[in-house]
Amino acid sequence: MTKLIRLAGVLLILCLTACSKPSPQFNNTDLTGLDYAKDFALTDHNGQPRRLADFKGKAVVIFFGYTQCPDVCPTTMAEMAAVMKQLGSLSEKVQVLFVTVDPERDTQALLAAYVPNFDKRFLGLYGDAAATAKVARDFKVYYQKIPGKTATSYTMDHTAGSYVFDPEGRIRLFLRHGQGAEPIAHDLKLLLQ
Repeated sequence: MTKLIRLAGVLLILCLTACSKPSPQFNNTDLTGLDYAKDFALTDHNGQPRRLADFKGKAVVIFFGYTQCPDVCPTTMAEMAAVMKQLGSLSEKVQVLFVTVDPERDTQALLAAYVPNFDKRFLGLYGDAAATAKVARDFKVYYQKIPGKTATSYTMDHTAGSYVFDPEGRIRLFLRHGQGAEPIAHDLKLLLQ
């Protein structure tokens, strides 16, 4: 009788496991459940104050960079523009945000000229040095000024990946730089289901 009860218990567990919804298989690093990168307080390139909650209902991709970046930043932004094209009508449910780590040079006007060139829906975000440091710390993003030959010819070392938030505003993914549009579009489709 005890063996029969155990067998019934095992069968019940197997049935319940088989009926449960499988977790999504992301191409990128799944950050679901992590307890950081909850919000920001920055200004967009149109002069509007912005917080993460402003984009509730959309998947949000946040990339930290700077407009004078010679390689990683324009490549990432072009990659995200290609993702938006691959998503087709689903792209209306995605917001891409470019957060500058160079508030000294990246003015509102410069961000307004740079960011929408990749996709008119993309927004550039900025803050003063203290706000930039706070959001970078909250998002665990590294950045550092690297001196150049002149005072204004410096570059910025910075984290090269992007964060993705689901439509409820929860951190879900870290996107690796340079992987191409297809794996990112795949993951965004899973988050938007």
